Amino acid sequence: MKRTIIATLIGGVMTTPALSASDIDKNYIKSLAAPGKTVLVIEYYDGSGKVADRKGYATTAGFKAVSPTDFRVDDKTTLRLYGLEPCKGEMVNRTEDFVGSCDDFAQKQLQIMLQNPKVVFCRAFVSEQGAPLQNATCYGYYNFPGSLDSVDMFEEQLLSLGALRLSQKPDGTPARSDLTKAEEIGQKGSFGMWADPRVKGQ
Repeated sequence: MKRTIIATLIGGVMTTPALSASDIDKNYIKSLAAPGKTVLVIEYYDGSGKVADRKGYATTAGFKAVSPTDFRVDDKTTLRLYGLEPCKGEMVNRTEDFVGSCDDFAQKQLQIMLQNPKVVFCRAFVSEQGAPLQNATCYGYYNFPGSLDSVDMFEEQLLSLGALRLSQKPDGTPARSDLTKAEEIGQKGSFGMWADPRVKGQ
């Protein structure tokens, strides 16, 4: 399967594990499912876009969001959805009956994403392997017989919902240019944080 890495080089160091969403093999991700468990697979890619290593986990307890962008895999590994951030301070969304901190809203939405997937499939550069906090791009496979069978990118969903927004590089451009359309969905629909005029002004 052809895999393309969309990498940002800053100071000669690869800093983003953003990997093209268009070449995801959804059937492969679905095949990783195991009855009664949530399976997590991390694929580590080298600079040429080839899989250098894989690591797998299985749990009956699921995975827990520990920040607006991070979730714990085990006591040694936490994955971070790279290039995204919550808004700053407090936010109000009357449609969703939420008043509180931007961090709390985003973390709750990430936890919802982590509640019911059969599989969590993540991609990272091999340079992340072994680090306690690893930048990654993640997908969830959700299956509810008769109503839902889909593979969704966590980052796209959280941006579209207005739970998170794209962080910016020092030059003011988005850290993840591959996800600008997802952020625009949240903004145009006034979803999540974008329902609060104060956030639009940040």
